[in-house]
Amino acid sequence: MFTGIIEELGEITAVDWADDAARVTVRGPVAVSDAKHGDSISVSGVCLTVIDQDAVSFTADVMAETLAMSTLDGVQPGRRVNLERAAQVGDRLGGHIVQGHIDGTATILAITEGSAWRVVRLSLDPEHAPLVARKGSIAIDGVSLTVSEVGGGLDDGWFEVSLIPETLEATTLGDRVVGDRVNIETDILARHVERMLGLGYLGREEVLPSSIIEPERSAS
Repeated sequence: MFTGIIEELGEITAVDWADDAARVTVRGPVAVSDAKHGDSISVSGVCLTVIDQDAVSFTADVMAETLAMSTLDGVQPGRRVNLERAAQVGDRLGGHIVQGHIDGTATILAITEGSAWRVVRLSLDPEHAPLVARKGSIAIDGVSLTVSEVGGGLDDGWFEVSLIPETLEATTLGDRVVGDRVNIETDILARHVERMLGLGYLGREEVLPSSIIEPERSAS
């Protein structure tokens, strides 16, 4: 689990492509400072597993499903990425619960400069639209953000986030321009609610254990 608070700007230094997979090497001294084989590291929002490492870099395998769902599908050496190590039990949760299991990608539609912030509008696919709400949480390239506005319909949906100077400087979002694709991960609670609604479970008391609906009373 991650929090969406980026620890370090890393860089892809090598990519070894296979037919339906890739092995990437990422430079990130902070990320590997206490990492070990099998640890999880978020790379621009994608949870990857460390299979090898040295003092400044780590290597991870990227399977076909991840390539199809993320901006790693055509990644090349030299790309900067946002890095975050997995959260430790007992840490402050500065962002929100981020799994590193992205839902797909969004395209930057417009960027509006403010006096001390930047408003970014992104596309919203029909399948993701029900999961994104104004003032809700979303992770973009692994960065925990609050949705400032949502609009459009199912076929032309969009959402906006407002980026403060710290976010623009400390993450790759400061480099993004109109037309760029980014990884998005919607809120985990929204995903579970959508699943339950789809199965018709919400509002049905019979799917809940009777002990929850009517807690047992101990004999006096």
